[in-house]
Amino acid sequence: MEVAMNQTNPTFVQRLLNKVEIVGNKLPDPAALFISLLFIVWLLSWLLAGVDFNAIDPRSGEALLINNQLSGDALTVFFSKMVTNFSHFHPVGVVLVAMLGIGVAEHSGFINAGLRAIMAKTATWLLTPMVILVGIVSHSAVDAGYVLVIPLGGVIFYAAGRHPLAGIAAAFAGVSGGFSANFVPSALDPMLQGISQAGAQILDPSVVLNPLNNYYFTTASSVLVTGLGWFITDKIVEPKLANNKLDGDLSDLPKMESLLDNERRALRWSVLSVIVGFVALFLSVMPIDSSWRAPDGSLTAFSAPLMQSIVPLIFLLFLLPGLVYGVAIGKIKSSKDFIEGMTKAMSGMGYYLVIMFFIAQFIYAFSQSNLGVLLAVKGAAVLKELALPAGITITGIILLTGFINLFVGSASAKWALLAPIFIPMLMQLGISPDLAQAAYRIGDSSTNIITPLMPYFPLVVVFCQRYVTSAGIGTLTAMMLPFSISFLALWTVFLLLYWGLGLPLGLQASYDYKLS
Repeated sequence: MEVAMNQTNPTFVQRLLNKVEIVGNKLPDPAALFISLLFIVWLLSWLLAGVDFNAIDPRSGEALLINNQLSGDALTVFFSKMVTNFSHFHPVGVVLVAMLGIGVAEHSGFINAGLRAIMAKTATWLLTPMVILVGIVSHSAVDAGYVLVIPLGGVIFYAAGRHPLAGIAAAFAGVSGGFSANFVPSALDPMLQGISQAGAQILDPSVVLNPLNNYYFTTASSVLVTGLGWFITDKIVEPKLANNKLDGDLSDLPKMESLLDNERRALRWSVLSVIVGFVALFLSVMPIDSSWRAPDGSLTAFSAPLMQSIVPLIFLLFLLPGLVYGVAIGKIKSSKDFIEGMTKAMSGMGYYLVIMFFIAQFIYAFSQSNLGVLLAVKGAAVLKELALPAGITITGIILLTGFINLFVGSASAKWALLAPIFIPMLMQLGISPDLAQAAYRIGDSSTNIITPLMPYFPLVVVFCQRYVTSAGIGTLTAMMLPFSISFLALWTVFLLLYWGLGLPLGLQASYDYKLS
């Protein structure tokens, strides 16, 4: 299937992105890059240890100091935790468990048949917004979008005769670039609200925030992100990808042929098995005393077993119909056949595991050094000293968060660090915690897709290499840079307009805070 044409008369933007790709791909291999970053963190922590930065650590209320990671004690602890740093690194388990189920579904032919059935009903020109929107909705399933939606974006685009890397880019933009845009409430909402409320209560113990205090804004943002992502994918990214020829092993990817009668029959049985599974799950979560619920009865709290079981449920979501389809079509005749599917899926994850090992060590050292904390505290202090108008201050919060996000990926950890600084500071300027949190969410989302320090970034590179073997950090960064810049700029403008029009941010939310 020919999906890439020669790029004639490239635009200025395309030439710029081509240069970004060339330079980015000259960077060391991602694993070597993180080894280098680990040594840089060690060196900086040694150089800055003992320096008085005249800053307070918001987590402890004590003087902020850089911890020397080259000291004897620190190195001893580092080596003693090297194995657990890797084995307990969250993205590793999430990806591998999900891929086991996906491997069976792919090996049996269920994903192939399902995508062909979907493609027969969906207009090609609607594929981009559909993929982005599915990516946005996937936030409700925690990290599922990274291991599920992004690779399927590539497969769907390839099946439609479009460049698969454009599908990966669109899905990545929805899943990660639009991380805080969603019209479906997720576990992220109460998590951020809880941290925001704790930050506000530093100044005013009476402040109570609603878990859906940004819901209307994030719902409107999902429309913005989908529209922007659609335009950027079709008009900027996909034309630029014309030079990226497909040279990977594409033999097992779906083509657009119509389903045969036996495939259609097997697909019906497999879909029925999914429906039965969802009905069983629905019936088990409905009782008020369901074991799936958190102690307070919530289904969406992080402590709820349902939220903690999202990845195993995804595993079953693909394993069950994959088995049913394989048995019905005759592809799976024994236990050896479906184990072969899991084994094949795992065999392609070796490179990812090597990268994850070094990322886990880097993140541990960076966290222990306090370098990220220093960066956040000093950046917030600069904003406070500038004492700019409210709109410019909010813009500064977004830009600072986006910059810090290049180095500190976790949304919860970063907000736990920034909220005690930003929220009391903005409250003293008359800006509500609800608005501060909305601003944070924009900065936290927009730059996810251009930083190799984001734990799932190397995984997306691996997905790209399935189609273009030469794809690297530069390829993915060049693909995602237009999304990141556009989201950061236009989403910020959108918030300012939204604020100016006085539209509601969310439930029981406000823009202003009045000092008592």
